[in-house]
Amino acid sequence: MSFFWAVAAALLLLAMWMVAGTLLRKPRERTAHSASQSNLQVLKTQLRQLDQDLAAGSLDRAQHQLARAEIERRALEEESVATAPASAGSPRATLVLLLLAVPVLALALYGALGSPQALSPEAVAAPGEPTQQDMEQLVARLAERMDKQPPGQVADVEGWVMLGRSYAAMQRFPEAQRAFSRALHLTPNDAQILADQADVVAMQQGRNLEGEPLRLVDLALKNNPSNLKALALAGSAAFERKDFEGALKYWGLARAAAPPDSEFAQGLERGLAEARAAAGGGAALAAAPAAPAAAAVAASAVAPAQGAASISGRVSLSPALAAKVAPGDTLFVFARAAEGPRMPLAILRRTAGDLPLSFTLDDGMAMSPQFKLSSFANVVVGARVSKSGNATPQSGDLEGLSAPLNGRTAGVELVIDSVRP
Repeated sequence: MSFFWAVAAALLLLAMWMVAGTLLRKPRERTAHSASQSNLQVLKTQLRQLDQDLAAGSLDRAQHQLARAEIERRALEEESVATAPASAGSPRATLVLLLLAVPVLALALYGALGSPQALSPEAVAAPGEPTQQDMEQLVARLAERMDKQPPGQVADVEGWVMLGRSYAAMQRFPEAQRAFSRALHLTPNDAQILADQADVVAMQQGRNLEGEPLRLVDLALKNNPSNLKALALAGSAAFERKDFEGALKYWGLARAAAPPDSEFAQGLERGLAEARAAAGGGAALAAAPAAPAAAAVAASAVAPAQGAASISGRVSLSPALAAKVAPGDTLFVFARAAEGPRMPLAILRRTAGDLPLSFTLDDGMAMSPQFKLSSFANVVVGARVSKSGNATPQSGDLEGLSAPLNGRTAGVELVIDSVRP
């Protein structure tokens, strides 16, 4: 943006210099006056020559009078030019007016006819990649559609769940909680929705599962004892209160049913390892705070739908770019259609400190029922580290993209190995 304004200012100064140079030139009236005086001298010489021709008999009196009248007429015209007053008005005043008017008019015309929003780097996205504005517009349209639905219809449940998960992916947890509450009003005993609601309430409590989140988890397990997300959250709650045997129980049940090689399964493995170490480590380990891996289990506990499309794998950072990344930088892992609409089919948000990261993208992360992984034969998976925390690609972001993949692919190895120009 600064380069654009520097160039614009330079061009404006050049234009004003050209205008000022024209206005501040010396007036041309003196030149015109001198030319008129010279012409008068020539005419006077012609009159003298005419009188001499009359005296010599070269002209008769009639011809002399006619020629003299013509010369006198021309002499009068030259005198009127030589004595004409200078035009009124000050060139300096005109210059000041133009110096004020030209920049104002230029900015007004650019605002009306140009694209000021294009100066923002957040508004420029590479072709084929999702922007923050795209996602916000999709979620806004989904929210508007759901608000217009007649209340009480069972068909609304899927839309409210999708809206809640979209808000959760954007870390808009209060909105996600309200969307899940609407879904629970329609199906109060749905274990998956109860677990999703417990998750977003816990996030608003600083990832603390005590209180209302744990009540929702217990209710979810009562309705479906094998729900993966509820089991993972129950294990995390047990670990937080130093009940390591309980954490081993719940996480063990979840690990047995989790898709192998998924981010969910990897998180459970880390949590189980820490719970075993804590259970056998005596008072010193028991007094330690909940391990980061245990907290990550709850954060990644999204149970893929049966038969739904799912892509799992591992994303890592090239050692050559390690010095360019801070642990707090935002990491986006997303999937988009290889050919077709350029909107995210699934997106996951983490921090660069989580790298290398095992991930799973599935239909449950879709932001629109018409656009999800299972809707396309081939998709591209990408990962990007953003300094700004915005999903819109910007110059300097680090990224990596896969080749086109099937929507049901496991073991993807994705490396962030390039810098956006």
